[in-house]
Amino acid sequence: MSLHPSLQSYADAWTHSVEAISELVQPLAEGEWNWATPCPGWSVRDVVSHVIGVDCEMLGDPRPIHTLPRDLYHVQTESQRYTEMQVDVRRHHTAPEMTAELEYTIIRRSRQLRNETRDPGTKVRGPRGTEETLEEAMRRRAFDIWVHEQDLRTALRKPGNLDSPGALVARDRLLSELPRVVAKEAGAPASSAVVFDVHGPVDFLRTVRIDADGHGTVDGAPSLGPAVTLALDWETFFKLACGRVKPAAVADRIKVEGDHALAQAILDNFAVTP
Repeated sequence: MSLHPSLQSYADAWTHSVEAISELVQPLAEGEWNWATPCPGWSVRDVVSHVIGVDCEMLGDPRPIHTLPRDLYHVQTESQRYTEMQVDVRRHHTAPEMTAELEYTIIRRSRQLRNETRDPGTKVRGPRGTEETLEEAMRRRAFDIWVHEQDLRTALRKPGNLDSPGALVARDRLLSELPRVVAKEAGAPASSAVVFDVHGPVDFLRTVRIDADGHGTVDGAPSLGPAVTLALDWETFFKLACGRVKPAAVADRIKVEGDHALAQAILDNFAVTP
């Protein structure tokens, strides 16, 4: 028995991104670990701590017993408190300690994936004590770690891997959110369509169609008379969708045709990650 075929692409994406992260941070000087990333309140060290912490939890390790400081301005919700625990507990770790723990975690997690024989539908522990299927957990992990690889690349000014296996997982994950963003959050009118024309290392044309009841679906067929067409590059698309940039900061990289008020409503609600 070996890893189920439907899980292999997620394992490959995780491996590609986590090895890229390791290569990025291995040569860093102590001070570079403190550089700010696009994640509010998080340094390079904090992002790597998060990567280590989540994979340790996926390995079944117990969560750290730790009291968070009260002055973390970016921690406002219980969900954020849960996530911050694995980060804050490593905040004073040195560069050698960070790289050593990252490498050890990669070795352990890679071994776990090589020996994984469970069915994709098997229930496993999810974030904050929830349950999810193994397939959902691995999909979410591949998406999350690629986004954090890009956070580190932005912070360290070392762009790359915009078309890696993780990028394709991220594309599919973000596309699945578009119907909700357009129909529910932005309030696109019934029986309308919105086209997303994305170019760059990952390129695609997708149409979100709103039916007569106001429900949205997404497909790859063009629309003859869309209410809005948004044309933008892949990097801008995923950074908006992951809340890494505000629409106003990248307005010059987005071309809008059609209803500008609806387009703005879509862009204002575009961020879909926690």
